[in-house]
Order: sequence, then C-alpha cells, then structure tokens
Amino acid sequence: MRTFVLSLLFSLFATSLFAEEIVVDMWSLDPATQEKNSFNSGVVMINKGDTIVWKAQQPGHNVELLTGAVPEGVDKFRSGFDKEIRYTFDTPGVYAYKCLPHYGLGMLGLVVVGNDVSNLEAVKAFKFQGMASKRAQALLTHLDEMLAK
Repeated sequence: MRTFVLSLLFSLFATSLFAEEIVVDMWSLDPATQEKNSFNSGVVMINKGDTIVWKAQQPGHNVELLTGAVPEGVDKFRSGFDKEIRYTFDTPGVYAYKCLPHYGLGMLGLVVVGNDVSNLEAVKAFKFQGMASKRAQALLTHLDEMLAK
C-alpha cells in the first residue's frame, strides 16, 4: 500500500519536479542580432508545466497572449510593463504572444508546449497586424523547419 501511495504522489508531482524555467529576453534592439523589437528566442519549444520568464532588457515591453492564436480554453494573459514576467504553460499547443506597444512593429513570439501542434493551422490563419504579419511568417517558417528535423 505504501508503494502505491508513493507512486501516486510521484506521478502527480512529477511534472513540477522536472519543470524548467526558460528565459526569453525582450529587446528594443537586440545587440546580438541587431533585430528591432524582438523576443529572443522568437520560437520556444517547452514541455507542459515549464515556465517562461520574460526579461525586459530595455524599457517599454510587456507580454500578452493573442486571443485566437492560442489553444482553446486558455485564459487571456497580459503582463505589466518593464518587469520580469513568469507564465507557466499547462495546456499543450501553439501560443502566439506579443508586446502590446510594439506589436505593430512586429514584436511577437511563439511557444510550442508539449510538441503539440494541433492548433498550428489556427495560428497560421490568425490575422497578424502591421509588421507583425511579416514577423509571424518568419517565425512560422522557422517553426516548420524545427518540426521537420
């Protein structure tokens, strides 16, 4: 009986025991790539239960999930500005997110949780605005290349 209880407890908490934190930097101008208004890395693949920590390397940035470009049932999320932001991803799928003030300038990123791309076509069909449309195409192409490997 004791073994059963321990096995049950381990299986319930295994995800959090092995969860990782992944840092994504927010830049007005990324000194490594010279890319303006970007998240570095633009495409991140994580496991269910992992946390992304966004760090504003320059002022004026936040993170917001794009409603309609995330898995069904995921609640809207919007952070404050210029702070370290943490978000734990519990629902598998593809997530598109933006920096609200720089979205029209193309500042967006993608997260794939649990290698689940079941909503990828919905993300590809999403109507990204302004320069975000061009950045989205580049990120989605990069994601397709990552998935092909």
